[in-house]
Amino acid sequence: MLSKLPKGRAAAFLGRVGIVSGMTLLSRVTGFLRDIVIAGVLGNGVLADAFFIALRLPNHFRAIFAEGAFNAAFVPTYAGTLAREGFPSAQAAAGRIIAALMVLQLVILVAAEVWTREFLVLLTPDFAKAGDIATTTVTLTRITFPYLAAVTLVTAIGAVLNAHQRFAAVAAAPILFNAGIVAGLFAAPYFPTPAHAAATGVAVAGLAEIALVWVAAARAGIMPRPVAPALDPAVRTFLRRVGPAVIGSGASQIAMLADTILAASLPVGAVSALYYADRLYQLPVGVIAVALGTVLLPELSERFAKGDVSGARAARRRALIAAAVVTLPFVAVFTLFGDELIRLVFAHGAFRKEAADRAGDTLQAYGLGLMAVVMLRPVVAGFHARGDTRTPMLVALGVLIVNVGLKIALTGVIDVQGLALATSAAAWCNLAILFLLSRRMEREIADGPDQRA
Repeated sequence: MLSKLPKGRAAAFLGRVGIVSGMTLLSRVTGFLRDIVIAGVLGNGVLADAFFIALRLPNHFRAIFAEGAFNAAFVPTYAGTLAREGFPSAQAAAGRIIAALMVLQLVILVAAEVWTREFLVLLTPDFAKAGDIATTTVTLTRITFPYLAAVTLVTAIGAVLNAHQRFAAVAAAPILFNAGIVAGLFAAPYFPTPAHAAATGVAVAGLAEIALVWVAAARAGIMPRPVAPALDPAVRTFLRRVGPAVIGSGASQIAMLADTILAASLPVGAVSALYYADRLYQLPVGVIAVALGTVLLPELSERFAKGDVSGARAARRRALIAAAVVTLPFVAVFTLFGDELIRLVFAHGAFRKEAADRAGDTLQAYGLGLMAVVMLRPVVAGFHARGDTRTPMLVALGVLIVNVGLKIALTGVIDVQGLALATSAAAWCNLAILFLLSRRMEREIADGPDQRA
């Protein structure tokens, strides 16, 4: 059974958020150290752009098929099966789902390794045709892409751990990713370029992450055994939910692809400027937003499965208040001191100081939408916990049109920071629409509990 929550629900919730936030903060700190090393070794020129594009391709697919969509569909399905049918049935369903997911990942991996250049042309049409550097990008992508299959398995095992209120190992896994890249860069003399070394570190890190969560699940006695896929009720429920979740996650990834394509069409260094600004922006997103969403989803899923509607509404409200209070200082720092922060963290070694202004302006634009991005996680979790992946998908698709349109319009006027400004505007649109829809959902819940989750 899912872990029985203590009497002090608020304290227990904040405690779990603290565990995830603490591990995530540690991973972000090691991520900053990683990026400082990358900035010092690769700088922000064409070789750095090649590595970041090679890293983005598997990360785009990971966010679509693994972390976003899988968690949104799997955790409520697992929690519901666990509450209604017991632990053996939930584990069998998890084994079937994981086996099917890994077969899909194998197909994607083979396709990506064979048609790497074609994928890159879709990703960054201008950059992928740039002579020798395009060849380097193709090679780096073939090295990094197996990370997708590894992190997908990590996400699947991690979803089982999260459903049982065990968050530490999953939150700690990205630390190994950062360590792998840094270790690769220290071994750079043994590779054709430092970028090849960093790409190899990504692939090795994927294997290390699998080992971490596998051991954690095995020790807890909840490691699912792969089972031949079958369309039992739990699997059908998962498939019904994962489709809209994939499309919804895909909408945000299309926006990120648009960022990469448009940045690659700008003067050299735009991709790197966007990356370094995003690294600082992702600190509160990861430490606060991801932690809230990670902890809230299994709690809401369990509550809805047991019919505890008022408890679910209270948990969501606590998360929104915490999101607003904790995020406000980051908003102030990013919007007022973006340039200074970029110079302090990244303007060392091969990183040209004039590039700091470009990345700093981008960070300031990101800061304008940070509050919306963080508060969006608890709101979306409320839909997903009830098995409703369709509503966030439809809203995400509508907002995507606004987002991409703004990116195209603003990039020609204010350079790379226009991409971040469009992202911020889209985040506020997304939050406003979903919040209004969630209020209507709460009224429906008050009239009659929804037992779909």
